[in-house]
Amino acid sequence: MKSSIGFAAAATLLAAAVSAETIQIDGAGATFPYPIYSKWFSEYNKLHPEVQINYQSIGSGGGIRQLTNQTVFFGASDGPMTDEQLKAAPAPILHFPTVLGAVVPVYNIPGVSAELKFTGPTLADVYLGKITKWNDKAIAAENPGVKLPASDIAVVHRSDGSGTTYIFVDYLAKTSPEWKTKVGVATSVNWPVGVGGKGNEGVSGLVTQTPNAIGYVELIYALQNKIAFGSVKNHDGEWVKASLQSVTAAAAAVEGKMPADFRVSITDGAGKGVYPISSFTWLLFSESPSDKAKAKIMVDFTKWALSDGQKYCADLGYAPLPASVVKLEIVALAKIK
Repeated sequence: MKSSIGFAAAATLLAAAVSAETIQIDGAGATFPYPIYSKWFSEYNKLHPEVQINYQSIGSGGGIRQLTNQTVFFGASDGPMTDEQLKAAPAPILHFPTVLGAVVPVYNIPGVSAELKFTGPTLADVYLGKITKWNDKAIAAENPGVKLPASDIAVVHRSDGSGTTYIFVDYLAKTSPEWKTKVGVATSVNWPVGVGGKGNEGVSGLVTQTPNAIGYVELIYALQNKIAFGSVKNHDGEWVKASLQSVTAAAAAVEGKMPADFRVSITDGAGKGVYPISSFTWLLFSESPSDKAKAKIMVDFTKWALSDGQKYCADLGYAPLPASVVKLEIVALAKIK
């Protein structure tokens, strides 16, 4: 009898020890940084096998909503939360930039192999439904020598609340007064034309499958899916294609000017070699989380991501953070208590 009781007690203790060893932390949000976040969570788990970070790539709007509803421990967004969203949260929410990325205009035009060029006003007019044919004079003027078809443009946009959308429309609003007044800037907007795809994955898929389509996705999705994407005229009048160098150049605009809450837009930034549809992407944490153990882990993870984790950026099409921004973030992480 004693031995069976002893065995049962030992089994209970073992089960408790195993349970205590594994901590699962759930997050949700942006699809834009999903490739780098997946890599980070995997690498961090190798260093800390007891920590399992699960992340649902559901779009920035969903991440903000779930964090606000406290159904996940952390959120992620490519568009900073608005003042209204911050007020709606049950506790103060902190923003932490993690990497820089680019949103690129992707297209699928049968018979056209040339790399196209786009200006902000032209992209806005396509998404406003004012430009409907690929051989429209505005597109033709930006692409001399390219034989463009008279085909209808199949416009593709995001169907979900999306930080990728926020970055794209933030750029359109800065370059097209009509877009700013008629559509505006948000993670989800009332699209004048087009069909929607869920996530960067959905938009990539629709553009690939639809002849004469145009869409917008995060750079890594265009590279991974081998979808053609165009150069964009920047604030200084240069035609610039998204790359690590051109996205890094966009970040230079905030050197010494980063706001204390890290909520900043760098689209349509001035400067030589700047890709104009660039952005930070943010992890979102409650300043006063109820689970202090998970908070401590996520602070440690974020410090790792801001240092050692940055070395994984280049292979996945992201630009690492400026050292000056990382320094500010390390200080701000101390606010989480």
